[in-house]
Amino acid sequence: MNIAEKRVRQSIIDQCVFMNASGLNQGTSGNISARFEDRMLISPSATPYDKLVPEMIASMPFDAEYGAWDGPLKPSTEWRFHFDILKSREEMGAVVHAHPTYCTTLAIARKEIPAAHYMIAAFGGTNVRCAPFARYGTAELSAFAIDALVDRSACLLSNHGSIAIGEDLDQAMWRAVELETIARQYYLSLAIGPVILTDGQIHETLQGFSSYGVQDEYKDVAVTTSDDACHGAK
Repeated sequence: MNIAEKRVRQSIIDQCVFMNASGLNQGTSGNISARFEDRMLISPSATPYDKLVPEMIASMPFDAEYGAWDGPLKPSTEWRFHFDILKSREEMGAVVHAHPTYCTTLAIARKEIPAAHYMIAAFGGTNVRCAPFARYGTAELSAFAIDALVDRSACLLSNHGSIAIGEDLDQAMWRAVELETIARQYYLSLAIGPVILTDGQIHETLQGFSSYGVQDEYKDVAVTTSDDACHGAK
């Protein structure tokens, strides 16, 4: 293991620890992956984050047999959607999956997050979709997640949790935190009646991102319009 790979592995551990310390996740229910050269590095299954060392992070080659892995511990049971997302979205370098309280509450109700706040544009469109339900760790769940992430950088998973993706680990975690913040704000606003921003207002927001330098990568995102709640979930 070279220094560069060890640094990425340690970053996965650091983000896992942060994820729990910040309240974004609980226990070992979340998982984080990152692209490194020709493979995916991912947190192992059912191992407390504060007990992890870089050598425990599982490695899964993109060009080997599907599901093949190297390491002393098995990869997370959610490795499929991590692997499939990174393989199908070559512009992305990291995936953060967690069970944050407000994202999960909306996912239990199978509700998407509409443009209740202008920062919804940070996820590539006028909504964050909620994927239909499938059991954790299944190919079906991975397919639903991939579909919900079309033109998006985050989604909810029905009765489960959230996924946020980014060009690197820092960006993916930034999005995961921002997603939970908006989910909380939207949930609380439901008690008094939220006013949802128009598609045009979200387009204006995205254009504005490019002018002040924060999260510059958003300036090239093509915003697409909202679609059915839960993107097919009933």
